Amino acid sequence: MPARCRIACLQIRPRADFESAIEEALRLAKEAVDGGAQMIALPEYCGGLRMEEGRLAPPSAPEESHPVLAELRGFAASAGVWTLVGSVAVDGPDGRLLNRSFVLDGSGEIVARYDKIHMFDIQLSESEWYRESATVSPGSVGVIADTDFGRMGLSICYDLRFPGLYRGMAQIGAEILAVPAAFTKTTGMAHWHVLNRARAIENGCFVLAPGAAGKVAGGGETYGHSLVVNPWGEVLADGGDGAGVVAAEIDLAEVESARSRIPSLKHDWPYEILNRLGDSESA
Repeated sequence: MPARCRIACLQIRPRADFESAIEEALRLAKEAVDGGAQMIALPEYCGGLRMEEGRLAPPSAPEESHPVLAELRGFAASAGVWTLVGSVAVDGPDGRLLNRSFVLDGSGEIVARYDKIHMFDIQLSESEWYRESATVSPGSVGVIADTDFGRMGLSICYDLRFPGLYRGMAQIGAEILAVPAAFTKTTGMAHWHVLNRARAIENGCFVLAPGAAGKVAGGGETYGHSLVVNPWGEVLADGGDGAGVVAAEIDLAEVESARSRIPSLKHDWPYEILNRLGDSESA
């Protein structure tokens, strides 16, 4: 397994339909590969995103006939590039959608799937609210993908706020934590950088966080700022707020170095939390 890898985040604008999503994804993918990327990563809802009356309404299709997934699999095979498909909306079994991420190898084969676990049901203000669970069915299983460039723990967007998911993946060998996102501009400005850096630091992992950038059809705006963060918490690349490609070289030797300097993964300990207010003996 190569110790070093050049990874590129494709910072895509939220597109309202399959056709424009495909056009922008393939154009940026080619730019990234021409620039030497060995792995490319796309953001959440890279297959299309729009809003309808505060509800997520991304274009969707069954996995086996999803046009964006098919085009990205074809590109991965033709370019020989590993690909993180941040997520596309897949028709689910209960009438709702699945917000599903894929890892593709250099022949375009699907080596891992992950369905977003934590739903973005948030009231940010009287005028800005989201109910992802109204249209998306949550997953329930964490996933680690073995790639040619390290073990990658999969997550999507709002999952970032649940550190236990990442701790569990790091404990069983994840070296890279993937956080494809369509973070809102409001929450992104406040929390995006610090949360990604925290996940890298506390787990001694690289964080690969491709983000959608720009306004969403029907309302809302995504934050952009695709990030590559090293295991010491240093930002190696930041995509800013426009569409484009941002790349960085990662060296997996830094994972072992960070974990040897601060071996917190080895220091985890089962402990009990006492509720002092409810503990009569402690009064």
